[in-house]
Amino acid sequence: MRTEGNGELLEENPSHQNEVIPADPELNSHVSPVQREEPMSTYLEEKVPIPDDDVSKIFSFRKLWAFTGPGFLMSIAYLDPGNIESDLQSGAKAGYKLLWVLLGATIIGLLLQRLAARLGVVTGMHLAEVCNQYYPTTPRIILWLMVELAIIGSDMQEVIGCAIALNLLSVGRIPLWAGVLITIVDTFVFLFLDKYGLRKLEAFFGFLITVMALSFGYEYVRVGPDQGEVLKGMFVPYCSGCGPVQLQQAVGIVGAVIMPHNIYLHSALVKSREINRANKKEVKEANKYYFIESSIALFISFLINVFVVAVFAEAFYGKTNMQVSQTCNETGSPHTELFPVNNETLQVDIYKGGIVLGCFFGPVALYIWAIGILAAGQSSTMTGTYSGQFVMEGFLNLRWSRFARVLLTRSIAILPTLLVAIFEDIQHLTGMNDFLNVLQSMQLPFALIPILTFTSLKSLMNDFSNGIMWKIGGGLVILVVCAINMYFVVVYVTALNSTVLYVFSAFLSIAYLSFVVYLVWHCLIVLGASFLDVCNCYQHPPAILMEEQAEFET
Repeated sequence: MRTEGNGELLEENPSHQNEVIPADPELNSHVSPVQREEPMSTYLEEKVPIPDDDVSKIFSFRKLWAFTGPGFLMSIAYLDPGNIESDLQSGAKAGYKLLWVLLGATIIGLLLQRLAARLGVVTGMHLAEVCNQYYPTTPRIILWLMVELAIIGSDMQEVIGCAIALNLLSVGRIPLWAGVLITIVDTFVFLFLDKYGLRKLEAFFGFLITVMALSFGYEYVRVGPDQGEVLKGMFVPYCSGCGPVQLQQAVGIVGAVIMPHNIYLHSALVKSREINRANKKEVKEANKYYFIESSIALFISFLINVFVVAVFAEAFYGKTNMQVSQTCNETGSPHTELFPVNNETLQVDIYKGGIVLGCFFGPVALYIWAIGILAAGQSSTMTGTYSGQFVMEGFLNLRWSRFARVLLTRSIAILPTLLVAIFEDIQHLTGMNDFLNVLQSMQLPFALIPILTFTSLKSLMNDFSNGIMWKIGGGLVILVVCAINMYFVVVYVTALNSTVLYVFSAFLSIAYLSFVVYLVWHCLIVLGASFLDVCNCYQHPPAILMEEQAEFET
């Protein structure tokens, strides 16, 4: 499939199936000669070599270690402040009953990340670059804007999470806006760690994940949840006594775990290893080790999420504002006014969550909680910046200096965050967080549909294209995930109780669904629904592709 001058997508059936055909940008006629002069660059200027172990070995720890890194950077998106807030709200509202939803969402996330990694390994291009090469100009620009919106929404949660952590650690001395500025500065500093070596950068992210594990692990041990209830909630897919509140929380968990920009990020990070894509065995081996590494990374992130859910399920499930207010008053907390004296169920976010932990388990629990949130926010802010760079470079084919790219991608996401921090109270950010979750949920189809489309495209992936089971299973998973998130969006919009917003949402929905249908149409043709190819755009392989294949075979 490729873009011809008429802006349509074409599919080819390569005659040579035993080698991996490089998906070079030169295969596309709409790329100008100037654009073809040099390959698209990213921040990954260093390639990590893969050791040459005995080829007869089924598994090598040395090779696994060489491939370790991209999956852990990817897993940080599963541990950002938005996920942590979703976890604590899940525990406070539903106890242990939704742990199985968290487990299922993480497994689905792993399968989607597998597709992203395979695309990067097999083609040598990340998802944004592939979209740039294969989609016509107008859909490509719309797709870029949608993904940028998702990155901005995620980044706002992450930066504000850092600012809240700094506020808690300083006992309120650092206001929200100052915390945002501090986060901006230190993010710029940390982003240039890769100048000292890619492995050092990956080690730094590993350190931040360790800080999160120790911080939230301490809270888990300190609170001492019922282990039997934890296991029951994790493996028994049932929610007795649950109502609309718990249902919305379950939907929110799926939306928080599966993030659109993370698909783009992971497909780019896997390009950091030296892999001979013309060697089918090396590509297959890389796919195997990347999947193992991603499984380990997401298992660790799942455990950290379980720590947070279990802490709030054990300590605060069913608690009322009055109970919390009384306890905070008895311990001399200066934040008693956060909890009105009534019998309504406790409502918490990452700020109030730290306060109630301090009231019930002492100030040490509060400060350790804040350290964990700071590590989560700082690490996810950095990976979010990398996502922004990859997406902008890939979709727009930018040739700017590295500093200019970082400055632009940071500014796009930071300016809205700074405005929120200046004009919004730290105690009333839950409404904004719900809006940002809805914003990101709406962008999911713009990552999931393209990744299924291109990993199923035989002319792009060759022998590594999705089989029939992956096509059917992947399509069903993406359909379910998108449906769940659309339900979340509908629930949020209907709760606004504004006729003007209803009308605006209706017009927006028409444009939104039209573009989703366009992407689904191309995806279905690639999956085998050739009867939808009404313009016969998929019947004949382009001559330029056949010439490229002949040259490669020679």
